[in-house]
Amino acid sequence: MPVPVPRQRAIPAVESGQAQTAPHGGPLKEEAQRSATAGGATGAPLTLLLIEDDPAGSPIVPELLDASGKPIRVRTARNLTEAGRLLTDDVHCILLDLALAAPGRAGDEDADELAVLKHVLELAPRHAVLALTASGDAERAAEAVRVGAQDYLFRDELDGRLLSRAIRYAVERKRSDTAERRLAEGRLRAQENRRLERGLLPTPLLDGSSLRFAARYRPGRSRALLGGDFYDAVRTPDGTVHAMIGDVCGHGPDEAALGVELRIAWRALTLAGLSGDDLLGTLQQVLEHERSDEEIFATVCTVDIAPDGRSAGLCLAGHPAPLLARPGRTAKLLPYDKNGPALGLLPGARWPRMQVELGAEWSLMLYTDGLIEGRVGSGGERLGQDGMVEMIRRQLSEGLRGEGLLRAAVSEVRDLNGGELTDDVAVVLLDRTP
Repeated sequence: MPVPVPRQRAIPAVESGQAQTAPHGGPLKEEAQRSATAGGATGAPLTLLLIEDDPAGSPIVPELLDASGKPIRVRTARNLTEAGRLLTDDVHCILLDLALAAPGRAGDEDADELAVLKHVLELAPRHAVLALTASGDAERAAEAVRVGAQDYLFRDELDGRLLSRAIRYAVERKRSDTAERRLAEGRLRAQENRRLERGLLPTPLLDGSSLRFAARYRPGRSRALLGGDFYDAVRTPDGTVHAMIGDVCGHGPDEAALGVELRIAWRALTLAGLSGDDLLGTLQQVLEHERSDEEIFATVCTVDIAPDGRSAGLCLAGHPAPLLARPGRTAKLLPYDKNGPALGLLPGARWPRMQVELGAEWSLMLYTDGLIEGRVGSGGERLGQDGMVEMIRRQLSEGLRGEGLLRAAVSEVRDLNGGELTDDVAVVLLDRTP
């Protein structure tokens, strides 16, 4: 096969300007040295894989140098089988002769004209591909780009400058296309995850109850809607309002999924009539069956508020005690002395139910430890339960209630921490007014 006679066609960026004929080592070689790219930011030279069946054995690729004077490495494969062996991770670009027969297609007049290109694209989905064809086959060349090649070159228009620039263009375009595709896939995946997580967030079932419900939720994981914290509230046919809050140890997606399972299980068990020790014992069985590691546990706080709203039963499974605020009285934590172990720690554990008097008007706040474990200032001191109680007392005295109170509490804890909290935060507030 004769050495190609250069005659460049006009296309953007890659082949702009008129190519000139020159022997190896002359102006052509100097131009190739100036325009050929190094293999990305690392400075490693490019490697080109030429897939071309040349019976005459004459090279169609002139000598190419990168910008530093190093030769662009060229590997030659006479068929796709050889190409598969030579296609390693250090290959940046493939120059494919479209006249090459695809596997099982030799002599088949009805064969797909681009079958060999499609085969290479499947073989090398992460590599840039340049299609090589005759100058009279422009339609086929354009179709090659539509199928997936980064660009096409005409055999009788090929020279060192054109080829080096085409390689650079193809490699960068492939990188850009890959990055854009990954970005689009990431955005789509994030949207799907957000829709899924939003569907898993609880919708309290409190129809018929006079209690007001408010909640605030902030996952510790970046760009997530769900963490290992979970909460829920339902009203059973007898008029009792049941509320719960819990925290699975850990912050990853597995813990978030387990939190959702525990919340759904709690709702089903509560609507089925279980409460107190029976409910938590069954919930522990669910956790033990669903957790991915035997070290994983969950803390839970449950309250069941009597139909008249003046008293409640409280069960604590390794969880911080709720805060009770009543008009004319100082806000305080409910008793903690009968706290049972966290779920998943002790087989056969029991969780005593404490009876609590609430009164005619009150606010009951359930929370996870993310609200109290944030740091205070630049030191290592934590806010703690005492600091949280003082903060809520002050905010109540300022007239904050409901959603406004929870919003202010979470915001202040974040500000005291000096930035975003690393732990999940969930807060639930139930209010009763005469």
